[in-house]
Amino acid sequence: MSKCPVAKRHHYEAARFSGPKTTKETKQKNEKQKMKTIQPRMKNPAMLIPEAMQPLMAFIAAVRKSGVSQRTLDLIHLRASQINGCSVCVDMGSRELKKAGETDDRLFSVAAWREAPCFTEAERAALALAEAVTRLSDRSDPVPEEICNDATLHYDQKALAGLILWIATTNLFNRINATTKQVAGEQPWSKR
Repeated sequence: MSKCPVAKRHHYEAARFSGPKTTKETKQKNEKQKMKTIQPRMKNPAMLIPEAMQPLMAFIAAVRKSGVSQRTLDLIHLRASQINGCSVCVDMGSRELKKAGETDDRLFSVAAWREAPCFTEAERAALALAEAVTRLSDRSDPVPEEICNDATLHYDQKALAGLILWIATTNLFNRINATTKQVAGEQPWSKR
């Protein structure tokens, strides 16, 4: 038997176990290239039709006057956006909360708020409502009485209306951004 096939086999196995030869610089370059390849499917529809964006912004401004704290609105925006996988809104919501003085502990705990001791009962009621309204198709009774009743213990009718409208608006933006594959980062329309 010839030694060539054995030599080739040893060379193949050595290459297979050692992996490709790359330098730190090459790895960093590859990571930068990967980051550059994320592109939106199209421009944000609300930016393409500016006449649509103006009433949406007026609507948001009106909902902010509903009596619910901006921090609570931002928390439910973040939670609904996490559920919907909207990277733009998760990024923007986290930035807004951080800028408003929110702690890292609370930011990191939003996705697991039920097990986190750092949320008030009112925030918990709002987060439960946000999850139910966002996940309408997950249950036969999409928004159970228990969740609504808990929310009414902490919010009057106007504030409850504000919560529902805020959650619905968040879901609208999540669906626009996810459908068009908008890229997370600073957005021209995200300035308050």
